[in-house]
Amino acid sequence: MKKYHFIIDKKNKNKKLEKNLLTKYKNHSPHSSDVFIVLGGDGFMLYSLKKYQKYNKPFYGINTGTFGFLMNRYNNFDIDNSVSKAKLFSILPLEMIVKNRAGKIFNSIAINEVSLLRQTRQTALLQIKNKKKFLIKKLVCDGVLVSTPAGSTAYNLSVSGPILSLNSKKLAVTPISPFRPRRWKGKIVSSSSQIEIINLNIYKRSVSAVADNFEVRNVKSIKIRINNKIKFKLLFDKKTSLTKKISLEQRMRK
Repeated sequence: MKKYHFIIDKKNKNKKLEKNLLTKYKNHSPHSSDVFIVLGGDGFMLYSLKKYQKYNKPFYGINTGTFGFLMNRYNNFDIDNSVSKAKLFSILPLEMIVKNRAGKIFNSIAINEVSLLRQTRQTALLQIKNKKKFLIKKLVCDGVLVSTPAGSTAYNLSVSGPILSLNSKKLAVTPISPFRPRRWKGKIVSSSSQIEIINLNIYKRSVSAVADNFEVRNVKSIKIRINNKIKFKLLFDKKTSLTKKISLEQRMRK
């Protein structure tokens, strides 16, 4: 018997499910539990992963949101059986280090993607490098994002970025509405890459940086890389594993 700590979205629509689970299972403290059970959608799961990451324990998500890419479907009240049969996936997050135009430094992690977005009616004017090599010297666009394999079917896919296999050891650098050059489709780079994006016009063409749900405005430059020191552990049912969900999206795209 494992000990569970339940993390429940306050906006959770399935109050009956919440009541039944908390009646059947004791809600242990985060410190004494073995597994975190998250009730909500993808956004709430991302929030929970970051908040409870310090405990270094696996997360089993039950979808009460919309699509629930990071979650499992809820079929019965047997959490013990579901968790014992679930497959463990480890995900390394992106880390962003942002400098704003006032010179202040911000640091955050992202499980899905880090995105740079224009703040005003003016398009962004960006320069993108991988270590010392230019990926593109001047990009006029609405923004750009750097996506992990786990996040490649989220915002990245919506802006026509590539779908990455979970074990690909790659990152996707994808432009958002590129204006000049119009045909630039972005790049697939190694997971060991160190991406630097520079705002070439910080006052006239302001941009913001977003790491999942954390935002920094008036960005001067941003550095993005995989953080190998942090590992998120997610549990998935066999029929709805993360690998199968990504493969399904790849087939649907074809």
